[in-house]
Amino acid sequence: MPSLQIDWDKYNTLTERLALNVHESGFKFNQIICIARGGLRVGDVLSRIFEHPLAILSTHSYSSDGGTIRGELVIAEHMTMTKPRLGERVLLVDDMVDSGHTLAAVHDELPKRFPHITALKTAVLWWKACSVFKPDFHVQYLADNPWIHQPFELYDALRPEDLKARLDP
Repeated sequence: MPSLQIDWDKYNTLTERLALNVHESGFKFNQIICIARGGLRVGDVLSRIFEHPLAILSTHSYSSDGGTIRGELVIAEHMTMTKPRLGERVLLVDDMVDSGHTLAAVHDELPKRFPHITALKTAVLWWKACSVFKPDFHVQYLADNPWIHQPFELYDALRPEDLKARLDP
């Protein structure tokens, strides 16, 4: 399987490019929802750039073999947000659309849970060809479906007891 190594500079540039793509599209939204965990960093940056509130929706599906085998998708019952009511024009953000099942399920579920939503578009950094869902906005289309190694993945294996050796070589 091909792989793609992403460092922090590249990750930040891709996030900024995504913000520019959304801006240049003219899509007017008043709420950003990020899918946790992958969309947290992207959602945070877009929320700062656009000055719109960020809501966080947790999902979970990657359950075994180092996150490569998809389990049953669970969408959290509640969203974390700072406003008493979710905005009606929503930009739904994640880092990538891989299989597409998570983004598709959340995209379908949000208007059911929040019938006042009048517009809902999706934005990701990477859109893989194997996806069953096409995002409204993306930065890179990946025809060869690589495994993406993101800069924060080093924390997946780092434990508190390992920090001293890492920080005090």
